[in-house]
Amino acid sequence: MKTILEVNSVSKKYSLSGINPAYQTLSGSMANFFRGGKSNEREFWALNDVSFEVKEGDTLGIIGRNGAGKTTLLKIISRITSPTSGRITGKGKVTSLLEVGTGFHLELTGRENIYMNGSILGLKKKEIDAKLEEIVEFSGVGEFIDNPLKFYSSGMQLRLAFSIGAHLEPEILAIDEVLAVGDSLFQQKCIEKMTSIVKSGRTILFVSHNMQALKTICNKAIVLDAGKKVFDGTAEAAVDFYNTEHRLQGQTINLLDLPRGKYAGELIFRELKFATPTFQYGEDISFSVLLKTVNPSSRKDNVIFGANVVDRFGNNIYHISNILTNQPFIHNSDNDEYQFLIKSNLRPGQYRLTLCLTINDVVQDFFTELINFTIEEGNPYSFSKTGFIQGMVFTGFEIRQNIKS
Repeated sequence: MKTILEVNSVSKKYSLSGINPAYQTLSGSMANFFRGGKSNEREFWALNDVSFEVKEGDTLGIIGRNGAGKTTLLKIISRITSPTSGRITGKGKVTSLLEVGTGFHLELTGRENIYMNGSILGLKKKEIDAKLEEIVEFSGVGEFIDNPLKFYSSGMQLRLAFSIGAHLEPEILAIDEVLAVGDSLFQQKCIEKMTSIVKSGRTILFVSHNMQALKTICNKAIVLDAGKKVFDGTAEAAVDFYNTEHRLQGQTINLLDLPRGKYAGELIFRELKFATPTFQYGEDISFSVLLKTVNPSSRKDNVIFGANVVDRFGNNIYHISNILTNQPFIHNSDNDEYQFLIKSNLRPGQYRLTLCLTINDVVQDFFTELINFTIEEGNPYSFSKTGFIQGMVFTGFEIRQNIKS
């Protein structure tokens, strides 16, 4: 097959400048002027010498942790921004779904935005007319299609954007993690549509943290880490590589350095350790904490440790506590490390952890939404089945047949 996209040694540098608080006043600004106007500017390489090629009909997955350079790469490919060095060679038009609202004019109606996007892709009005009804029906925003986009919710904008990109048939469709904004039914609808696009021979660039969806759709994938390409191969091999590398890198947070509220503080959190930020569905969520006793001479009885698991929308999914499971918790030494296992039945997605310590019902220490972790697809069912499941938590049940009274 012919090469439709070639990325040659692409790098992207950003300049990050810190503003010294003293320079925010008139006297501070004058002092800065007389010092020669020196700033705290530093360089940040979002991409560093990335090269790969995509053939016609390929579906390329782009994998990496937050900040790895995935979105920057798609923006360069989509001509939204230019590389600092390197070259992109492409054949055909690119439609990008990078974030909600990209490529839309909020003062125009949904219908007008469809025609505007179509004309940007080089389509004639009669070609857009032929696709209009299908686009509106797929997006599910027909009732609002003649209202200005500024009155659409982010989910409505997302559905319309995906529908336009999927039905106006560009040669290359670039999709970022934006699909995570949609509900599970619409995500499933998008997956099925992308599968049909792949079968039609068009090319897709797909950024996602949903590894099962990525393996279902993509035949190839690259892995980015800190702006560099660290793997290039089949989608399955890339996911295995990413999971292996990712899971070797846990997180340790020194909680003594973080701002905390004015609580009793006889016993406080010293350190939080996550062995890995990624868990498979059904796997225990494991982490450990170190505690610090402010008054070492006093024995800490009736300690209650609590943790809340919160989804990415801020909804409290469930609460765990040693008092709920009748487990005494007595802290005697600053050197004790406590290991916790949460029996996870969360559906795949991103979550955050809140920690709390109390003694005799008095709050000692509290951290809200302290650390992010991810539950990935790991159950024996395919994405096409789990995509229809509603709710945040899976639970077991028993079916008894032929029960006779």
